[in-house]
Amino acid sequence: MKLSCTDHMVPGKTLTEKAKKLKKWGYIGIAVFANYNEWNNKLRDEINNLYDNTGVQPCEFVFIDSVYGHLMDKDPEIKRKAIELYKKAIEVCKQINAITEMEYEYKAQDPLPLFDPYLKLPEDDEKEFLKVINELGREAEGSNAYILLEPCNRYETKYLTKIQQCKEVLEKVKLNNTGILADFFHMAIEEADIPRSIINAGSYIKHIHIGDNNRLLPGYGHTDWVTAFKALRKVGFKGYMNLECGIPGKAEEELPKTADYLNNIIDDID
Repeated sequence: MKLSCTDHMVPGKTLTEKAKKLKKWGYIGIAVFANYNEWNNKLRDEINNLYDNTGVQPCEFVFIDSVYGHLMDKDPEIKRKAIELYKKAIEVCKQINAITEMEYEYKAQDPLPLFDPYLKLPEDDEKEFLKVINELGREAEGSNAYILLEPCNRYETKYLTKIQQCKEVLEKVKLNNTGILADFFHMAIEEADIPRSIINAGSYIKHIHIGDNNRLLPGYGHTDWVTAFKALRKVGFKGYMNLECGIPGKAEEELPKTADYLNNIIDDID
């Protein structure tokens, strides 16, 4: 298991500057969330050479844009633009051997789902979503890139909020370059037993997002990281665990402490 951190959590003017800090603080990966409208050849070259220049691997890449999270939008033009956005992210991932992510949808739910958790994905919507997964999954074939399905909590998506639900969908796809991105913040809301959910998903889990139950750094909430990491170890997970959360303090102080905290847990369960 390897530690990574989201680029926006790290102070610095460039990815290279941020990656050098992360290396010093105990991280070996970085997740890059790039503004699509600001993407250019200079940024592309920087990320392609990031590992050689810093020793930190860009393990995750996402394009941020207004159509992100709209792969199942009812407006066909918005949906088309969203699919193209994800395909362009996959192109970058193929160059750097990284993962990118997708969700059934990603937006604030209105009205809030106060008493309707675990809605079942309707059959027609599932068929349409399977077409999207197949189209994106084929884009990554023949490379070391992955397009991963992320279960989000009920306040950010209507369907596929649990790991088991995502696994059942992916079992119908059977593509080598797909899998599950398990996010601990979302799991804290949706999963009754996080370690059991991890074990049930097994090798489908290719990447991890880390944030405590309150979406702060690990140790600032009540997530049981020891049992969770033991479950990941049991299923043979060896990928990146990327911090995607808030920092209650100065990054220069909190991120090194968090790396020590997590690495100590990993060392103790080995």
